[in-house]
Amino acid sequence: MPKKKDNFLDKIVKKNYNNELEEVLEKKNFEENTKSLLLSILYKIETAYPDYEMVKRDVESKDEFIESIINIIKNDCEDITLVKLHSTESELLKDRTFLVDKKNKKIICYPIERKVLYCISKIGKKDKIVKDKYYLLNWTLSELLNVGNSINMVEPMRDFNGYSWTTLPKEIESIPHNLVYQNLRMLVGNEFLRKWVTNREYIIDYFDLFKKRLEKDYGVKLAQKFIDSISTISILLCIRLEDKIRKKMQNDKKDVESKLKIMNNNHDFVEKLTQEKINLTRDIRTIDETINNKHLLQEEYDKRNEKLPLEKKIFSTRVLAKTLEHEREKKLDRIEKVNELLNPKNFVEYKKELKNKEELLKWLEIDNIDSEIEKTLKNLQKQFLDCYKIKVQKAETKQEATDLMYQFRYYCLLPFDYTKDINDLEGAFQKQKEEIQMQLVQKVYDQKITNEKEAVEELFSTRAIELPKWHKFAKKGGKNI
Repeated sequence: MPKKKDNFLDKIVKKNYNNELEEVLEKKNFEENTKSLLLSILYKIETAYPDYEMVKRDVESKDEFIESIINIIKNDCEDITLVKLHSTESELLKDRTFLVDKKNKKIICYPIERKVLYCISKIGKKDKIVKDKYYLLNWTLSELLNVGNSINMVEPMRDFNGYSWTTLPKEIESIPHNLVYQNLRMLVGNEFLRKWVTNREYIIDYFDLFKKRLEKDYGVKLAQKFIDSISTISILLCIRLEDKIRKKMQNDKKDVESKLKIMNNNHDFVEKLTQEKINLTRDIRTIDETINNKHLLQEEYDKRNEKLPLEKKIFSTRVLAKTLEHEREKKLDRIEKVNELLNPKNFVEYKKELKNKEELLKWLEIDNIDSEIEKTLKNLQKQFLDCYKIKVQKAETKQEATDLMYQFRYYCLLPFDYTKDINDLEGAFQKQKEEIQMQLVQKVYDQKITNEKEAVEELFSTRAIELPKWHKFAKKGGKNI
């Protein structure tokens, strides 16, 4: 009887969500095939979510998950265009399968449900979710988390169909991004990452909170190693995949090297800053004279407009005056910065800051970036297992241990690359993994099973949605416990 009641309630929820999405779609100028595809995505997620929730354990509720999708479509999608292969529209995509234009709230995509859902997740995110004070990571770590979260959002529909759980590596947008995101989710929790990625305010320093949580749960030393690996992999992935960030890094590297070269000679550095301050002061005086003299302002207006193309010409002398005031503020800010650098204490701190930047930018010099990514990912997995072992040791109840066992089974079946799962990795890593598996089974079933290694390995390699009870599993495997 309870089961029938649950099924009846599920149908009501499904109908309500369909209605909610349909109400949103009525206000959109989407083509009918787009609306149908979006409704199909919603239906498949609702069907698959109970199994997804059973397998991963630490996920948001189905209600929260679906509401987030509907809200993104409602608030961040003005146009979703589905294109056919070899059509005129497909030329816009070139060699890509989708195009996301956040500024104009527009998605262009082939009619592939998992790709459309990925685009919806992507368009609803801020580009930067790490504060600017964390040089380079403000871009690279933001990209890592955003991509990982979008892949995570596609997973219920991609890998679950209401009957089975199947993962095809070629359908995952980026295996490294996904693996790292799942590492983070399992250590700091889904809710923390979800808040970090969806945070619309820029006040909260989530990276600092992330660091403190790792230190609290796993110790300062292990937390720092893990953060260093996360930072490195985020930079390496951006160098390989993001032309815009790679070019920025190349420009930054030249700038940092130039500044450090000058700073190595204190006399030249002070002399250069002093001359810059003199020039800035002179420029500010000239700006003041121009703003307060109509004749000089008109001359500057004519002089600037002569050099500008038609579409960029200055509208009036009043607009020019405001532009000059803005330029004046920037020069004043720079003078303040120069004064700070002339302070010996600040000089040392600034040089240290440049050295730290130089250390992060060294990854540009890597010859074989794919090899370095694989090496860093493997190191990260060892550190992850060290942390997860602590998490298992802290589990106090059988329910906690059961949830951790499901999560770890999920982890063991994550793709490491296109040919290997985590279960396929060998060496010292394999020993770490087996120790955790044994500890989990012992905690859940409360019995010594050290001689049942084969049965334990099978337990963590099955893709059955619900894990079997240990005594049933052992019996099935011909064991006699």
